[in-house]
Amino acid sequence: MVLRGARLGQAALSEVLQAGCIPVVIGDGYIMPFSEVIDWKRASLAVPEENLDSELLQILKSISEERISEMRHQVCFIWQKYFSSMEKITNTVLKILNSRIFPHAALTYEDWNEFPSNEGPSVPLLLPTKVSKCHGFTAVILTYNRVDSLFQVIRNISQTPSLAKILVVWNNQVKLPPKASLWPKISQPLKVIQTKENKLSNRFYPYDEIQTAAVLAIDDDIVMITTDELEFGYKVWCEFPDRIVGFPSRIHVFDNATMKWKYESEWTNEISMILTGAAFYHKYYNHLYTNSMPGDIKQWVDDHRNCEDIAMNFLVANVTGKAPIKVTPRKKFTCLECAKAEMLSADVAHMAQRSECINRFVENYGTMTLKTVEFRADPVLYKDNFPEKLKRFNGVGSL
Repeated sequence: MVLRGARLGQAALSEVLQAGCIPVVIGDGYIMPFSEVIDWKRASLAVPEENLDSELLQILKSISEERISEMRHQVCFIWQKYFSSMEKITNTVLKILNSRIFPHAALTYEDWNEFPSNEGPSVPLLLPTKVSKCHGFTAVILTYNRVDSLFQVIRNISQTPSLAKILVVWNNQVKLPPKASLWPKISQPLKVIQTKENKLSNRFYPYDEIQTAAVLAIDDDIVMITTDELEFGYKVWCEFPDRIVGFPSRIHVFDNATMKWKYESEWTNEISMILTGAAFYHKYYNHLYTNSMPGDIKQWVDDHRNCEDIAMNFLVANVTGKAPIKVTPRKKFTCLECAKAEMLSADVAHMAQRSECINRFVENYGTMTLKTVEFRADPVLYKDNFPEKLKRFNGVGSL
């Protein structure tokens, strides 16, 4: 019960909400806090003062168990969202003032009062829905011993306007990285970290040196990617910071003959994975990959030296319930050392192992978390017949 008294019952109301109880308000003319936007009828019961002695018990007994349950859920929602801290109270006040000043941008009454549904995950905790483009990205390059192509990759990506830092993860414990004097001279900071073990998961470790929200994971042989492609990919990621945004894409399909999932690299209208040989993602996922990966997925990846990119796609899709985003029409990236030989991704044994990874990861998660989508983001005018000075991202590669 919330009775008229000192401070008009505000202290009692706060205690009631915090306890998860349904407020029974006895106070004619009592104005509930934030009543301009909060529908208190969904979470509280107002009883006229004249009925306090004669009809109160009867009124309370008339409420069904189902209605009580609904009201309790709404009480918890209101407390957590609007009253549980001074910060949330202040933010609520500011949102109401903002709605009065800018009514076109105001939340609807349902937005204020709708209890969150359990239809699926949305943006992960602490991840913004959009990211400021001024902070740039950190390029993380996993390498073992391909120094020439590594240096070329560094030179290429250093020309990207939004690059903030390059972090080279040296995964070779036998051979030391080149001397500092031999590395390319670039304007952005360049840091080399030598790992203690040769593990693929080292590319997704939450290194302290990564200070930007955006991470570009890129292989040491992706020398043909252009600065326009990288800059455009980063701008797209800024609009969708909870997704993996990148270039080479793949799809998973269900094989009715074997009753198992299959990894496919064929060029189709659908995608469900972005390979992290060239992809942007939020550094938050490094922490999840390193500390919260379900089952033995991370150990499996390190033991088989394969599928770390598939594992990251599973993780992000499981957290967000969303598909990755492919940018630019590039179908694949051909490494220089593989130009005269058959690509590894076309090798039958390699494809079989990738399929095995998918089925094992499904077992670990208990479900297929990957989401399929028919979508690709391209610069609007880069293929249109306009003068180049009127366009951006003219250096986007073709198929």
